[in-house]
Amino acid sequence: MNASPSHRPHPAEWTETQSLLPSAERDLPAGRHQFHKEQMMARIHEDLRTSSRTSATSSRTPATSPRTSATSPVAPVKRSNPFLRRAVLLPAAAFALAGAVMGGLALTDGADDGGTALATGPALTTRIGAADAKGAPQLLERISLAAADTSAPTPRKGQYIYIASKVADTYVKTVGDKSEAVSNELHSRQVWNSLDGRDGWLIEAGQTSDKGITLKSDVPFSGAYNALAGLPTDPDALLQRIYRESDAVRDPEVPRDQAAFVAIGDLLFESYPPPEVGAALYKAAAKIPGVVSVDDAVDATGRHGVAIARESDGERTEWIFDKKTLRFLGERIVVVKAPADSLLKVGTVTHTSAITERAVVDAAKQVPGQVS
Repeated sequence: MNASPSHRPHPAEWTETQSLLPSAERDLPAGRHQFHKEQMMARIHEDLRTSSRTSATSSRTPATSPRTSATSPVAPVKRSNPFLRRAVLLPAAAFALAGAVMGGLALTDGADDGGTALATGPALTTRIGAADAKGAPQLLERISLAAADTSAPTPRKGQYIYIASKVADTYVKTVGDKSEAVSNELHSRQVWNSLDGRDGWLIEAGQTSDKGITLKSDVPFSGAYNALAGLPTDPDALLQRIYRESDAVRDPEVPRDQAAFVAIGDLLFESYPPPEVGAALYKAAAKIPGVVSVDDAVDATGRHGVAIARESDGERTEWIFDKKTLRFLGERIVVVKAPADSLLKVGTVTHTSAITERAVVDAAKQVPGQVS
């Protein structure tokens, strides 16, 4: 079904600029952390039986994808380093391979897992907020203080971190010799992770069945609460660790400072860091060259806020915060520079997300307020 304006919140913020094409093979942009791409790459590497490559390329953002499907025979995708994201790790050749096989895998994954393919619609666009390099340190200091001053409960052994969000993406889809910018419909995600990162559950509209898929693994997820609690709270020591971890695995074409910025953003999204660690992450981000503040940015649900951002390769990654409380709202990636012949024009939102709920619950698949 085509995504229509009525399916998109706040159409004034997301201008529909492209028309829908029939379903077909599509090219995948780097940096979009979506379930189907992770599962696809897991299957590719399982088929190739190259365990060393699998370890390198299946690393991801916290709780973004399954380690194994509830119904398919795919080998578990190992969750390892919290500082890794596909935009940092994978060379262009991997994305070329992904684009070549994506169409068929998307169809079979939907049939296997009971999910349905997301509708695709026109590209998402937005107004680009003004950036201020001098304003970033002061804003990050205020955000850090707000993160440290929280009354959020401390999780107990046996509990789970629950994150609910809304996400959408714009990418280039190719049909034969014709390509066009289209978008995945805004949809919901629910992720549960145990404190040690060995157990969890994912439900994502259009990507999993209504019941979801397991995130169980014997390999601890380093972005889980216990691992985050063990990170340094000294900003300098924390940033050095982030650089060290991302340097070991990033694609050489990705700038070192951008890899570190992306890594911190990934730790902020589907995670629940202790207050002192969250505060340290923001102070560490202030030390990365090229980080700016943005006067206005809009998350996936249409909430306006201020942003901390960094530009790389023509795209600006923005962490969005409430203007009053400075609470983290979500993230978006916006094209700010593009060649004249690019299908992803300036102002295109290639990824947008919004955290709608973050809580501690007593069991996987339990929603806040529900008795276990």
